[in-house]
Amino acid sequence: MNLSTFTILLGGNLTVTDRVRDAIAGSRVIAADSGMRHALELEVTPELWVGDFDSSDAELIERFPEVERKTYPLAKNETDGEIATAEAIERGATRLILIGALGGERSDHALQHLLHAMGLAERGFDILLMSGDEEAIPFLPGTKTVNLPKGALFSVLGFSALKGLDILGARYPLKDFSLPFGSSRTVSNVAEGPVEFHLREGKAMILARPHDFSGA
Repeated sequence: MNLSTFTILLGGNLTVTDRVRDAIAGSRVIAADSGMRHALELEVTPELWVGDFDSSDAELIERFPEVERKTYPLAKNETDGEIATAEAIERGATRLILIGALGGERSDHALQHLLHAMGLAERGFDILLMSGDEEAIPFLPGTKTVNLPKGALFSVLGFSALKGLDILGARYPLKDFSLPFGSSRTVSNVAEGPVEFHLREGKAMILARPHDFSGA
């Protein structure tokens, strides 16, 4: 078991794939409220279950009587997901895999997961968000390599203006590119295999669809 890697189970969509299973293998697990339902699909047992439990029914709660629970009031200052990540960090997390962080019924929650992930990355944590169909990785100045199959779709979404952006190993490569904030220029690229990204200034989110070959 990797004691410093934590999987956080959130309430959004999840398609269980080998890529998801491989990513979380050997990690510690914390569930946030209804995210616990993903524990059944992934065949994992969290060490902690947190939240106000407004979206977890009695049947789900009864399935995991052995898991430690921390209950919070409905009226609180943080989401259940943020509470779960804080618990993981307190327990020594340096890498966080947020499962069920993309999609779902609440677009405000999905967007908040992306913003929270960026904030965690700025604090030095290694962050990956996954739904099975999609993956997101915060991208700050430096280098990132994302291992994608040939033909998979990906985008770079600027959370600010970007300077010195390189995209290598893609159908539409870029070199030392300046991306204005709000531009769609880096949406819907196609991987030629592992893709390497460099960034000099700014912050972005790499959003990949590793099983989507519609752009091939």
